[in-house]
Amino acid sequence: MQSPLSNKLETIQTILDGMQSVLVAFSGGIDSSFVLKVACDRLGPRAVAATAVSPTLPERELETSRRVAAEIGARHLIVETNQLRIPDFIRNDERRCYHCKTDLYSLLSRMREELGIAQVVDGTNLDDLGDERPGIMAAREWGVRSPLVEAGLTKADIRVLAKDLGLSNWDKPAAACLSSRVPRGIPITKATLTRVERAEEALMEEGFTHVRVRDHGDIARIELAGGEFSRMLTDGRCARLAARLKELGFRFVTLDLEGYRQGGAN
Repeated sequence: MQSPLSNKLETIQTILDGMQSVLVAFSGGIDSSFVLKVACDRLGPRAVAATAVSPTLPERELETSRRVAAEIGARHLIVETNQLRIPDFIRNDERRCYHCKTDLYSLLSRMREELGIAQVVDGTNLDDLGDERPGIMAAREWGVRSPLVEAGLTKADIRVLAKDLGLSNWDKPAAACLSSRVPRGIPITKATLTRVERAEEALMEEGFTHVRVRDHGDIARIELAGGEFSRMLTDGRCARLAARLKELGFRFVTLDLEGYRQGGAN
């Protein structure tokens, strides 16, 4: 008798087979990596990855996407966009993600037509449906399909299957665009995005893996995964990181005692 996970893997394989050719909105995260891996296994060169590069994408995430796509053996296209040209995005209200994803999926839809590919797919999984995701609305408006949702796959399912399939990033922490670090209502600027990226790089250089630096103007609010709190309190890291983040323009550097949580800037 097959396990439930085996059945779900067969389901997504069947779904992708039925699409015949796909353009994967590929971030380098585990969800879109798993979709790309299964798509390449089933469709070969008829599965193509596309990563959009913009000021909201951390450089480390672009590097990861290049590496993982190469490991999978996928054709990987890099396209440039810039949400900072979109006034509705810069305003940073509750529809920010909708405007961002509209920009992305309109771009990928044009690419799909130019490449003669049947379908754009994304890495939305079943767990994402329970979170506030205006970007999902944009995906549906542009006809983007979510094979992970259609196959009933949760994040936990994906990690297990990705590990079985040999994906090197099967345990990669969740990532999000840099604009998610800016509290709603505060306009998004290139300078803010750059400062956040450099601040998070400083923490990662100190060995932290699941981190967010929320930018509250003068205040940097650091969110860490619960298991990483003790690391902050050893080897002089507090003083070093406070000094580095103040060099970036923050006046105060704080550690959020609630730790990392999705949507912590909302």
